[in-house]
Amino acid sequence: MDLQHIQVRLRECIANSGLSQKEIAMRLHVSQQTVSKYMKLDIFPALDTFANLCKILDVRSDYILGLCDY
Repeated sequence: MDLQHIQVRLRECIANSGLSQKEIAMRLHVSQQTVSKYMKLDIFPALDTFANLCKILDVRSDYILGLCDY
């Protein structure tokens, strides 16, 4: 799986989380604009941020990384 597909899965998980970008940003201690960039596929979070984002979204990192389909 390439980075573009990983970013698409990340975007889908954010969109399906039921959380607003503002709420996600507050929990991650980043700006809302940063979360917006994740959604627009402009940037990918740093690894520590990615790990925290997976916890917030209650999604497995291996799903986003394409290592499993669930």
